[in-house]
Amino acid sequence: MTPSRLAELLARFRTLTIAVVGDYFVDEYRLIDPDLEEPSLETGLPAHQVVQVRYQPGAAGTVTNNLAALGVQAILAVGCTGSDGLGWELRRGLASTGVDLRWLLEWPDRVTPTYTKPLVLSATGPRELSRLDIKNRVATPTELQDGLIVAIEEAAALADGMLLLDQVSEPQHGVLTSRVRNACAELARARGDWPLSADSRAQIAAFQAVTLKPNRAELAALTGWTGELADHARQLAHRQGRPCFVTLGDQGVVVADGDAVTTVPAVPVTGPVDIVGAGDSFHAAAGATLAAGGTAVEAAQVGCLVASLTVQQIGTTGTARPDEVLARLAAAPW
Repeated sequence: MTPSRLAELLARFRTLTIAVVGDYFVDEYRLIDPDLEEPSLETGLPAHQVVQVRYQPGAAGTVTNNLAALGVQAILAVGCTGSDGLGWELRRGLASTGVDLRWLLEWPDRVTPTYTKPLVLSATGPRELSRLDIKNRVATPTELQDGLIVAIEEAAALADGMLLLDQVSEPQHGVLTSRVRNACAELARARGDWPLSADSRAQIAAFQAVTLKPNRAELAALTGWTGELADHARQLAHRQGRPCFVTLGDQGVVVADGDAVTTVPAVPVTGPVDIVGAGDSFHAAAGATLAAGGTAVEAAQVGCLVASLTVQQIGTTGTARPDEVLARLAAAPW
């Protein structure tokens, strides 16, 4: 990829409308100062003193954060929150990056999924402790699924592309239930080459007719492959009828597009890295590139550039600006 071609694709991002469908979480960071620790008078146990609380959109919100940082003109959030304080924080965070919330449904009987991340101050920087998860522990109501399907159809009519993010591991408990997945597959078949891609923590095999972004382990579970990875990536692309990306961490990405299979090496980075959110940043960048008219290989290249920048942001799910992406191209091995 040349600098002029990358600049052309990034400039097109400013004309795009992209819908992001899926599980919107709150990332709640609680910064603990160990020097202020005191014993609880009631239990004698350590009382950890929180000196800062920070909220930011996570999961599908990480995808929208990255699209916003990359300059995408309009971002449509499709999903749901609870009618709770964490839902308010999530909506505030999304709105601060310009995300359109008209299709982000509020449901009184649901909680807003949250990852609470305690961080302890240390001489080498914040150190993350065990995470606390808040999720919905019952299946998504039928009425909510009906509303989500209508929201997807309405947002799709306005969008140049759509990204699906399935964060919830428990089947039927998140936004992308089997009914909602089927509606997305029907939409993909009806729209032909319209860019529609999916990433899923536990249900990647259940998505049909869309571009998939599994990692190596997810591909193995999906296809049962025991031979050459390229053959199974090709098999997956043929099954989906669309290009597919197999992410390999610091080894890059395998791109399967019809019969063609290409390995795009990762962009090397030095120093400490934090891989939380790297897959979401890749997905956002690759999806935007496809919506901008880029090829599947170009989408993987832009995704690798963005991910190489976000992994260098410690203690947060990072983003990358277009100028940073352009500058990082000099380090790319292609």
